[in-house]
Amino acid sequence: MDSKIIIAAFLSSVPVLLLLGATEAHVEYGAYNITCPNAEAIVFQEMTQILATSPDLAGSLLRLHYVDCFVRGCEASILLNSTTGNTAEKDADMNKDVRGYDVIDRIKSKLEQACPGIVSCADIIALAARDSIRLSNGPNIPIGTGRRDGNGSSAADVPLNLPSANASITQLISFFAKYNLTAKDLVVLSGAHTIGKAHCYSFSDRLYNYNGSGNSDPRLDASYKALLSQECSPNDMTSLVPLDANNATAFDLGYYSGLSQMKGLLTSDVALLDDTTTNSYVLRQANSTSPNEFFADFANSFMIMGKIGALTHSKGEIRRQCSAVNPPSPSPSPSPSPNSPPPPNSAEKTSAFSSLLSVGLVISYFFLQYY
Repeated sequence: MDSKIIIAAFLSSVPVLLLLGATEAHVEYGAYNITCPNAEAIVFQEMTQILATSPDLAGSLLRLHYVDCFVRGCEASILLNSTTGNTAEKDADMNKDVRGYDVIDRIKSKLEQACPGIVSCADIIALAARDSIRLSNGPNIPIGTGRRDGNGSSAADVPLNLPSANASITQLISFFAKYNLTAKDLVVLSGAHTIGKAHCYSFSDRLYNYNGSGNSDPRLDASYKALLSQECSPNDMTSLVPLDANNATAFDLGYYSGLSQMKGLLTSDVALLDDTTTNSYVLRQANSTSPNEFFADFANSFMIMGKIGALTHSKGEIRRQCSAVNPPSPSPSPSPSPNSPPPPNSAEKTSAFSSLLSVGLVISYFFLQYY
């Protein structure tokens, strides 16, 4: 009898669920299964070709997803070009070394050929980041899709929403908390620094003028400091060095091992050693013989991050070009002809809902009587 009640309760709620589904949408798995079934395969194929010749772009595309999500949400505002009277996010000082825009444009072009106007630029960023991890020997993370693209981008938003490379652990934890991310999410997502590179100017003060002392950071391993000094002169604005001192091309535990050996590159990396929660995680991964815990934790935090401020359903748009918002829509359609049926009024809508509700109740009664 209990099962009949459960079935009846569910079926009688079907009309309500249908109406809710028409007004709400969320990032979901397989959002393109019907409208563009090969979307994720196309992204993966392009990413495989790109990283085969330019493996350093894996870290760049992972960072692109990060800076996109934390400023205005995961809605591709980082891709928009500046316009007359507006400086966009990509031209903010903190983002001047962000790379990967051409990769997103290349993938967008392929998807537009296969499924015009279907796959958003925001989803392309997320999928490219996911595949960068997978193709760097990291976990294959199942992520939801269905994001839509925003229509604004301002450089002024960037310093308010991205922590600097010199942020303290207190600042980092506070920043992540604004997005309902924990200290564990912070130390786990920082593990993305196991791939990719950073410009010398982002950590030069640790080599030559730490805290204005004229000396190097005492928490920098001497041999590592000597190596970095060979790569980076005091005013070097162009050179790049690996974020992971052990292996910057494989998504592994090398980042945590480096931190435990005083070989963290950025001040914000070393800051993870200043909090009990983040420090214990760093040391546990540094001494682990398997990446399984890190991979599982990273997949979870990565999926959470990928939902920050995502636009879905009728919000936003699907950009035709990722670097520009769509032009205004054409003029409204002409008025309906005299013979066209009028739109349903509120009474007719209520009647339609009642009919749906009745159908649900009849089906429920059927199950109660015969099952």
